[in-house]
Amino acid sequence: MNNANNGYHVAIVGATGMVGQEFIKILVQRKFPMASLQLYASDRSAGRKVFVGHQEMIVKETAQDSFNNIDIALFSAGSEISKHFAPVAAKAGALVIDNSAAWRMDSRVPLVVPEVNAEDIKKHRGIIANPNCSTIQMVVALFPLHRVNPIKRITVATYQSVSGTGIAAVEELTKQAKTVLDGGNVVPHVYAHQIAFNLLPEIDVFLENGYTKEEWKMVEETRKIMHAENIAISATCVRAPIFVSHSEAIQAEFTDYMPPDEARAILSKAPGVKVLDDPNVSLYPQPWLAAGTDDVYVGRIRSDASLMNGLVMWVVSDNIRKGAALNAVQIAEEAVNQGWVQQQNNNK
Repeated sequence: MNNANNGYHVAIVGATGMVGQEFIKILVQRKFPMASLQLYASDRSAGRKVFVGHQEMIVKETAQDSFNNIDIALFSAGSEISKHFAPVAAKAGALVIDNSAAWRMDSRVPLVVPEVNAEDIKKHRGIIANPNCSTIQMVVALFPLHRVNPIKRITVATYQSVSGTGIAAVEELTKQAKTVLDGGNVVPHVYAHQIAFNLLPEIDVFLENGYTKEEWKMVEETRKIMHAENIAISATCVRAPIFVSHSEAIQAEFTDYMPPDEARAILSKAPGVKVLDDPNVSLYPQPWLAAGTDDVYVGRIRSDASLMNGLVMWVVSDNIRKGAALNAVQIAEEAVNQGWVQQQNNNK
C-alpha cells in the first residue's frame, strides 16, 4: 500500500478484532501517510483475508520479527500479547501505541488523549498507552472545564455497550434478545448474567476495595492523563444492552462556581466535543446517534442541586472509535506532525 513517498510503515496487531478493524477503517478514512501496512493477529486468525480500502490483504501471525522496519505499531490484542510483543516492537524501532491495559499505569509510559495531554507523547520511550474507553470520553468532556476552573471531585456512573467486550458479546446480545422475545430461556456465556433487557453493574473483576477493575481504571487513568493527582473520583460502571457507544452521567465539583451557560460556551469551542443540549426539544446525546462518529457528545448540563460549585452532565461517545481506535490514530498523527516518530527504512 503506497499512499505517500515519505509515508510510514505501519503494523496493526489484533487486526481481525473489532478495534483492529476500526484501526484499518480510520487509517484509510483519515488518509494517514502510510508507505506500507502489515496486519497481524494470533495463530487462530492468521491467514484470514481483510479489506483495506478496496485492497484485500492477508493477516499474518504475530512473531518476533514482525516489526522489522516498522515505524508505527498499533496494538489491540489484549494485555498478555502487548506485554510480550510491545517491547519487541519498540526495540525494533517502532513507536508502539497500545490499546490494552498493560502499560497504562507504568510511570515510564505516557497515557494520552490528544485533546488533553498531547505534549506527553514526546516523552515516550517507544511505547504510548491508549486509555480505557470510558476514561477517554470523560476527560475529553471535563478537561476544557478543568483548565478554566480546577475540578476537585468527580462522581460518574457509566452505561457501557457490549462492543466494549468484543464481537462475542455483540453476538450474545443479539441472540439473547431474540430468545427472550420468543419466550425462551437464556443461558449466558460471555457475562455472568443475561445482558438482554438487563443491566449488569460488573465490568471486569472485583477488587478488594469493592470497586471493579474498570471503575478503578477510571480513577487512576483520569488523574494521570489530567496531571491532577488530587482529584477525588468515584465511579460505578454498568454494562448496558447497547451495541455501540458508552454513556456517562457525570457530577463534577469545581473550585469555584461555574454557571451551566459558561460550561456550554467552553465546551462548544473545545476540540473533539459537540454540545447537544436543548431540553425544550428533547435534544441530548444518545448512544445510537453517537455510533460511527468521532465526537464526544455532551448534554443535560445543569447545576448540581447538592453542591454549590457542582455541575451535572450526560456524555456519550462511540467506544470503538474515540474510545479506542480513533484516539490511537490521533496519537500517531500528533507524533508524526511533531516529528516524534523515528522512521526506519522508507524504501522497504
